[in-house]
Amino acid sequence: MAQDKRSEMDSDPLIRMEGITKRFPGVLANDSVDLSIQEGEIHALVGENGAGKTTLMKILYGIYSKDGGQIFFEDELVNIEDPKDANNLGIGMVHQHFMLVPPLSVVDNITLGSEIAHRGVLDREEGKRRIQELANDIGFEIDPEAKIEDLSVGVRQRIEILKVLFREAEVLILDEPTAVLTPQEVESLYEILNNLQEQGKTIIFITHKLNEVMDISDRVTVMRDGKEVGTKEIEDTSKKELANMMVGREVLLRVEKEEPELGEELIRAENLTVTNDEGVELVSNVSFSIREGEVFGIAGVQGNGQTELIEALTGIDKFSSGTVEVQDSDLTNVDGKRIREEGVGHIPEDRLDRGMITDFTVTENFVLGYHTFERYSNRLFMKLRNMDKHAEEAVEEFDIKTPSTKTLAESLSGGNQQKLIVARELSQQPKLLIAAQPTRGIDVGAIEFVHKRLMEERAKGKGLLLVSSELDEIVSLSDRIAVIYEGEFTGMFDADEISKEELGVYMTGSKRQDKEEVRRKALGKVTLQE
Repeated sequence: MAQDKRSEMDSDPLIRMEGITKRFPGVLANDSVDLSIQEGEIHALVGENGAGKTTLMKILYGIYSKDGGQIFFEDELVNIEDPKDANNLGIGMVHQHFMLVPPLSVVDNITLGSEIAHRGVLDREEGKRRIQELANDIGFEIDPEAKIEDLSVGVRQRIEILKVLFREAEVLILDEPTAVLTPQEVESLYEILNNLQEQGKTIIFITHKLNEVMDISDRVTVMRDGKEVGTKEIEDTSKKELANMMVGREVLLRVEKEEPELGEELIRAENLTVTNDEGVELVSNVSFSIREGEVFGIAGVQGNGQTELIEALTGIDKFSSGTVEVQDSDLTNVDGKRIREEGVGHIPEDRLDRGMITDFTVTENFVLGYHTFERYSNRLFMKLRNMDKHAEEAVEEFDIKTPSTKTLAESLSGGNQQKLIVARELSQQPKLLIAAQPTRGIDVGAIEFVHKRLMEERAKGKGLLLVSSELDEIVSLSDRIAVIYEGEFTGMFDADEISKEELGVYMTGSKRQDKEEVRRKALGKVTLQE
């Protein structure tokens, strides 16, 4: 941090939140939280899933009303009842899930609700001019007439930032701003944030990625269980200290992975293609194999066919062509029950949509998908004692925080819901585990736990197909990595031979390997030993 920046940190705060309290039914989301934000700083807000950080920022932006406490802006007591009040103070928010209308143009999205008109006549040209001016100010090139649906995720996010700036925001709140960005897009975002800071803007960003905190912020506030644990100057702290503050215990930030001991081939998938109802190929001629004791990672920006590939592999959808064999059993286009019976487990990418039924109990979710198996059913009746016993054992083994196994899954935090799904799949002792976004939306402590358990399965000789948009996760867990772009494998690497930055280049489609070379490597004809 520059010396003049440090002197600014010693001045009166721009925003002061004192004793902020927010209750939801059965949950104290914010418990007398204090937070100070200095003018012109980049301030990170971190904490475990459910720590209360997003709730606190939604109170500052007027989406939620506070149950207690006070907010001061420029040392004046303010009452922020809705986003309009926040906008009037110059506070804007970029949400984790973008608020854009895909069929509309950039200019129509940005000006929506803030249209420029003269004597009742809409002036789109003036809107375009102001948007271009704002984009130039932050070093961003954009065609105002481009349709949102034709733009990449990274560009869409910058448009969300422009939308906030168009409303003359001086304070920008960004919620998980890099969740779906490639490394190159993250670097581009950093440049934009630095440009905004140089213009005097104040930036608050919510994240669970400690690398980002250390790279871009001036100060960081840590929250845990709805309370503020502490605020640190970035140059006076470390990732390890922040992780320990977030979780309340010592956290191991690295993945301990031994050299792979590869066994027999578990799965061979060849020429897999998935088409939608309009006949468009979403997955195109994908081939790969995975052996015992191997983690095969698939890296890609969300929306490039990985979801459709996994759903067809797990019986949710169908392949239009291609074959899948698991240890000589043909599992092409069979149903999910048959796939589970053949020893294939599945951690779905969306735990709420595909992984559990939230108004079922912990026990019911623990056996979900396996409830017809002999250990839990005799075809006429459920073996309730076995279900309860195995669920209770899993709750203890996987450290799932729940009052009891009779508790509804909706009462669990996101991290504990995820651990419940991981416990269910691993407790069935699958020979092959398909894990899609296994740590999405969970905190550093739960991530550490899930990674440890996956590596234990690998050490037992299990195979793992890992799909993740988190490059740190892909690189640290995988033995081989395939890059998927527009439904095709465009690159195939040993994990120790490629950097995250180079993977990012392949993920954007800017670079690709020869198709036959990719196929040959993905099918294991060029092995790790070679």
